[in-house]
Amino acid sequence: MTSIDVSKELRQLSLAKSEGYERIHISGARLDMDNDFKTWIGIIHAFARYHVTNEELVLPFVEFIRLCGFSSSLSSARLRKRLEISLTRIASNTISFSNQSGDYYVTHLVQSAKYNSKTDEICLQADPNIFEIYQFDRKVLLQLRAINALPRKESAQALYTFIESLPSNPIPVSIERFRQRLNLTSRTITQNAIIRKALAQLKEIGYLDHSEVKRGHMTYFIIHHRYPELR
Repeated sequence: MTSIDVSKELRQLSLAKSEGYERIHISGARLDMDNDFKTWIGIIHAFARYHVTNEELVLPFVEFIRLCGFSSSLSSARLRKRLEISLTRIASNTISFSNQSGDYYVTHLVQSAKYNSKTDEICLQADPNIFEIYQFDRKVLLQLRAINALPRKESAQALYTFIESLPSNPIPVSIERFRQRLNLTSRTITQNAIIRKALAQLKEIGYLDHSEVKRGHMTYFIIHHRYPELR
């Protein structure tokens, strides 16, 4: 089980502002950068492109697979199993809001996920109180040039979605914050190498201009420029 503080990223949500929630955490099973991240991208794309009725979305299995970006060379049975595992992990993750008065609200990133073998359809249900999360990520994921330029580079894709969601002129981002975002399980030295490689890949495709600085024992990355259209 892991817990990630996303207060800075999500404090502009209507729910957080209207209720005065200052602390926002996502907790649950550790999500991997291969299957789970692709599945999350598929969920965001699905809510962006398909009509939602009563916070529920139904779409063909083959279309959902396409939105996730899974290889079509995988067998149908393997894909269904991978999706089942990923959707279970994502649905098990909770997002909690709280404030200093003791008020709190807890819900799930995805309220429910269902596969119907008879119709070969996927059904996803979201909590209307946090539907902005899907819209928030959609703004990032609609700028797909960077994602498409990074095939099979899940760590770089994940850092792209995070960096692109930062405000204008963001404060320096610590390498620890990047580690939390990627949520890897390897040794710290290995994680740091993965982060530097991912940032270099973002620079190579013409998206990112950044520099690395040391402040005491901490390493920070300064985001000088972002180019969503790619240079």
